[in-house]
Amino acid sequence: MDGLTIPISLAHKVAFLSRASAYGLRDEQVECRETHMSWVFLVGQDVYKLKKPVRLAYLDFSSVEKRYHHCLAELTLNRRLAADVYKKIVPITCSGGELAIDGRGEIVDWLVVMCRLDDSQTLERALLERRLTTRQLDPLIEVLARFYRRASSVAPSPDTFLAQWRRSLRENEVVLLDHRLDLAAPVVRRLHQVQRRFLDQRSALLVERCRRIVDGHGDLRPEHIWLGPPVRIIDCLEFNQRLREVDPLDEIAFLSIECARLGGAGYGDYIERRLCMALPDTASDQLFAFYRCYRATLRARLSIAHLLEPSPRTPAKWRRQTGAYLALATANADRLEHMMNRSLAAGGDGTGPRSSHA
Repeated sequence: MDGLTIPISLAHKVAFLSRASAYGLRDEQVECRETHMSWVFLVGQDVYKLKKPVRLAYLDFSSVEKRYHHCLAELTLNRRLAADVYKKIVPITCSGGELAIDGRGEIVDWLVVMCRLDDSQTLERALLERRLTTRQLDPLIEVLARFYRRASSVAPSPDTFLAQWRRSLRENEVVLLDHRLDLAAPVVRRLHQVQRRFLDQRSALLVERCRRIVDGHGDLRPEHIWLGPPVRIIDCLEFNQRLREVDPLDEIAFLSIECARLGGAGYGDYIERRLCMALPDTASDQLFAFYRCYRATLRARLSIAHLLEPSPRTPAKWRRQTGAYLALATANADRLEHMMNRSLAAGGDGTGPRSSHA
């Protein structure tokens, strides 16, 4: 697949896919959306996703063959939580200088074909429009509990797991303290200090979770969740298995943080409590506070890192979003530090079960 004789630019492919004629249609409107890693084309009841030929520290879409394998992984992995959404993958072909979808000629790229879903039914929209009830979350909680119970186990060694955590905390700190981003250094340093203290003093809590690590979703945000019925969850991180290898409680804490950012902290707490009851284990309040603090810090880093790109899109959005995540990280750092201090004063190790009021 890499021995292509016809160089076709991304811009050429995007222009082709932006026309109704590419799909054998005449008057149908084609809606185009650009993301960090893909172009998405909404046509009637279908969605076509084209991966950009990018190579980053955490993914490699640099060749047609690699994009093919990632498209196949996206199809397979996302069918775990959205079986009826992910339909197939099809090639973009070129013959006589003309592009076609699944036509004759040389394969110049690949598309993931999905069913189009109603954006108004996402958890994100329900939170933003203040029309969510806890009862609507119960089917989602059942789906997630079943998913985590059935997910493939990973089980890294304790030493490897703790080393990964130290590296992740350091990566967050390095980016957030980059002088070009002009963030409040004392805030960033304190977040790092509290999280490092937890890692140093409460590592037993994380080691205990090693046997619970699974091949999860990796990007469990409200914008990827359709409440249904049926519940569907799309856009898992197909491009990097390591980023999908998570403690289910860490991923649940991530969803909780995202709900809080959208103004639905109470709903995030509800999801945490109910999933803890549904899963065959428990977690301490300190562990959940650490996971929330870390996830908010990580999201702040990923948001602000857009401004380090040569020509970032919507820079004001990323600064605003980073500020929201740092505020959430700070609130959870305060809570975590208070719990660690209280536990130390009481002579405990913080490994007790999670309270029902966390």
